[in-house]
Amino acid sequence: MINRRLATLVALIGLAAVACGGTATATPTPPPTPRATAIPTGTPAAATAAIASATPDPTRTPNPPPTSAPTIGQPADDGARIIAVDKNTLGGTVSSARVRDLTIDSPAVGRIVQVQLLLPNRFDAEPSTRWPVLLLLPGSGGGHLDWTNWSDVETLTAPTDLLVVIPDAGSDDSGGSSYTDWWNGGAGGLRQWETFHLVELRQLLERNWNAGDRRAIAGVSAGGYGAIEYAARQRGLFAFAGAYSGVFDPLGNVDFWNPPHDMWGDPIAQADVWKAHDPLLNAAALKGTALFVAYGNGKPGALDNYAVSPYDPSGEVEREVAAESAALVKRLHDLKIPVTVDAYGNGTHNGPYVERDFERSLPLILKALGE
Repeated sequence: MINRRLATLVALIGLAAVACGGTATATPTPPPTPRATAIPTGTPAAATAAIASATPDPTRTPNPPPTSAPTIGQPADDGARIIAVDKNTLGGTVSSARVRDLTIDSPAVGRIVQVQLLLPNRFDAEPSTRWPVLLLLPGSGGGHLDWTNWSDVETLTAPTDLLVVIPDAGSDDSGGSSYTDWWNGGAGGLRQWETFHLVELRQLLERNWNAGDRRAIAGVSAGGYGAIEYAARQRGLFAFAGAYSGVFDPLGNVDFWNPPHDMWGDPIAQADVWKAHDPLLNAAALKGTALFVAYGNGKPGALDNYAVSPYDPSGEVEREVAAESAALVKRLHDLKIPVTVDAYGNGTHNGPYVERDFERSLPLILKALGE
């Protein structure tokens, strides 16, 4: 069970600023796909109503929009809209013609959110093509520049037809997004991150950026939890789900997952809410999804470089990750659900291992998407 010190370390990791030493290098409208309505986070009727009626809150004060020209496009059903697009920034520094940074006004979250896209190389030349989507989730409190800041995702995905999508994960929220719609004392309301990622963002990409209905999802650390949990809660939405050093035991670390009990309520009084977000309890819903789970053992490995990436030098975080990942794998095996496992041995909770495992999993992602 992760203690508070370890929880703090996991939160700090978020891999939001992991400079791991890798160079930063990723129509006619078809019949609409069914709307992905988030599974209730509190009482079913109240939560469903909150999602269905998600409308802009006139009382909130969003962050000022950026100075770049706004995009003209179709909003999401609840009014979420893209208000700006910036081109060619990669990891905040390097230029790439494939990159678009979107600024989105999100009623579900209650503020401005940013998302980075890596477009297929043929995107402009084929305006009627619907592209397969890869949603890459950062760690706890991470941001939309994380993956391109510290990995070669741009180079690795360049030969593919993937529309790579890297969203914010609540870096300025207490507890980050934690990839969930917050319970907020039973009132629902803001910080509805699952609704943003799976409903608002999906609709905006389908309506404005030619996103298709073939989707994969993967994430690092808390983002690994998000990938597995989203795939289970929205069964059939994703053909592939991958977790790189993911964490999967919310009840084992209540304080980290549920800062002042706003996210899911009290773990006893709101046990149904907690159970609805437990990957092991919901693992049966992953049947039919191609799965990849990777983790180390917490011992120093060949890719550890603490001068560049000073996280988890004791290996304590990755040892906990290993236990939680092994528990998920066992549960999947018990349910006779296939999963590809990379238990690679020596390695701590550091970015270079995530980059390596993303490269190892990419052929599985492409296969699941029919690429």
